[in-house]
Amino acid sequence: MLPLRQFQDFIEQQQLFVSGNRILLAVSGGKDSVLMLHLFKAIGVDVGVAHCNFNLRGDEAQRDESFVALLAKNLGLPFYVTHFDTKKYAAENKISTQMAARDLRYNWFEEIRVREKYDYIALAQHQNDAVETVLINLTRGTGISGLHGILPKRDRLIRPLLFLNRQQIEEAVAAEHLDFVEDSSNASTNYTRNKIRLQVVPHLQEINPNLEKTFAENIARFAELETFLSVQVQQLETEIITKRTDGIYIPLEEIAKLNPQKLLLYELLKPFDFGENVVHEILDSLKALSGTHFFSSTHQAIINRNDLVIVEKNNLVNTNQFIHPTNEKIVFAGHEISLKYTEEIKFGNGPDKAFVSADKLIFPLILRNWQNGDKFIPLGMRNPKKVSDYFIDEKVPLHLKASTPILVNGNGEIIWIVGMRQDNRYKLTTATKKVAIFELKIK
Repeated sequence: MLPLRQFQDFIEQQQLFVSGNRILLAVSGGKDSVLMLHLFKAIGVDVGVAHCNFNLRGDEAQRDESFVALLAKNLGLPFYVTHFDTKKYAAENKISTQMAARDLRYNWFEEIRVREKYDYIALAQHQNDAVETVLINLTRGTGISGLHGILPKRDRLIRPLLFLNRQQIEEAVAAEHLDFVEDSSNASTNYTRNKIRLQVVPHLQEINPNLEKTFAENIARFAELETFLSVQVQQLETEIITKRTDGIYIPLEEIAKLNPQKLLLYELLKPFDFGENVVHEILDSLKALSGTHFFSSTHQAIINRNDLVIVEKNNLVNTNQFIHPTNEKIVFAGHEISLKYTEEIKFGNGPDKAFVSADKLIFPLILRNWQNGDKFIPLGMRNPKKVSDYFIDEKVPLHLKASTPILVNGNGEIIWIVGMRQDNRYKLTTATKKVAIFELKIK
């Protein structure tokens, strides 16, 4: 007999979807997904069937595809199928075959969901899958999110069979005489998950015959713990993080007071892709000299006096941008600068604009980063000053020194430290006939 009552209760308890939602079912043809398909059909939900052929098992893969296609046809359901060159994708992206298959199927499921207007994608993972996932995560190393393993619902993915274990699924399939196909690769220990399933879990079940139930209870606790931590971190963000146009600021003294320090800093920096090793380095460097840098794949963190400042890598470039007389807009290191001309001889005082005698410009001009040895004559002064000294006098943060554009004339002279100070040599005079106006657009 199909466990319809438990199925419906689990859907309601976990708020997986509501009446009227359309669900795309990922069906491989194995016992788990076949049972899920029949459960959805029995309770009258509007569903479609999606099947992936990864071209990894030859004739067996084609058999699975044909079986699922026929099953969907017999049940009068929409059927979607795709074929992947999984090994090629894995080689091109330098990942395992398992990871390649995972990426390919999830991306394709989402494409079908959006295109065909389904509300959710249902996966037939059950309690044993959840146990295996937690064990894999623990073996490889994991944070709290890895301890809860597979969640019943995450974004548009739902897992409505997590109330069942493998034995219960097999019993239901046998009782209903449901047809299914067997994946021969499930018996291979070449894959990590299969090793856990075939060689590790049986020994754990000898210690605890109710292993799946125990893990399900633990997973629920870890999920609640993660929610609690998320709430605490969000509150902490509002208290100690300041978001400015030039970066994210976290006072070093606030980092020093965190308890537990490493866990909370890791959670605060996780949105910027900083790993645990980098977090450990930051904590070891709280008393380091200003200018100490730390890197993630997307961001850079810099100790700047009394703060840890986080900026996007996109804002830190080391290339030159040429400016021609006809350019009206120039984008450089996350900054947008406009250029226009006027014969009205006037100027303003704001640092976001430079009013330059156009007849002194030698094109092409260059926008670049600050370089050691750069000098200019600050507007209103007569003597040259090192740009580095100017930055120090103005207390410019270290990360802004690296990302502030410098506008340079064709003869090598600095025209403007963008957004800060113009060079006195290019100011307007009584001899000025035409004015070039450079303006930093504040985003």
